[in-house]
Amino acid sequence: MFIKQFRYSTDNLGYLVFSDTQGLAQGVAIDGGNPDDIFDFAKARGIDIKYVTNTHYHQDHTCGNTRLLEKTPKARFIDCRSVREGQVISLGEPLEILLTPGHTKNDVCFKASDFLVTGDTLFNGTVGNCFSGDLGRFFTSLKTLMAFPMETKIYAGHDYVQEAMKMAASIEENNSDIVAYLQKYDPQLVVSTLEDELRVNPYLRFNAPAMMTRLEKRKLPLTTEEQRFSSIMEIY
Repeated sequence: MFIKQFRYSTDNLGYLVFSDTQGLAQGVAIDGGNPDDIFDFAKARGIDIKYVTNTHYHQDHTCGNTRLLEKTPKARFIDCRSVREGQVISLGEPLEILLTPGHTKNDVCFKASDFLVTGDTLFNGTVGNCFSGDLGRFFTSLKTLMAFPMETKIYAGHDYVQEAMKMAASIEENNSDIVAYLQKYDPQLVVSTLEDELRVNPYLRFNAPAMMTRLEKRKLPLTTEEQRFSSIMEIY
């Protein structure tokens, strides 16, 4: 399975995920806010865009749907608000849909063999706002993503890397992994591994001793992982 990233607007990131099984190239556009470039890329490489879908239904992620569907009239639209856990998009190879509510009530992520498309659930270096108001479900969704192999690549819905690392450095000023993370940052291809995220992303570091010490000094709840996550979300 392959993935191509497309920038649009100020910091949005959209994707074409595709396979090339026995010479038959098929793809799905995810958060296709740059529809013309996605279409041109697919056409130039003989990729049949079979599906158009989204990680969630915020307008900055769905804004390219209509244009893409006009340009690919045979493509099927998959409404992320009505999918089920474990549903598979077949592109010759499986692309699994994960239900990851938290940012909104209907967020999903997409799992290939070695990468995740995470939308606004998990960014490179930070996480999304909890607009759903349900931190418990958001925590469960992030734990689901954190359980994948450490080498799993994270492709998110926005490029917030530089701002996120400034925040991370203000929280853990002695975390030397932040410098290494920034050295690998490339605005032309924004990607990290899950291992990278666990080293620097403050919102995933609720088990890090330094983070637990900070929460203890502030006298915030920290008995369970979920309490620590909620405390970090509350203060940062």
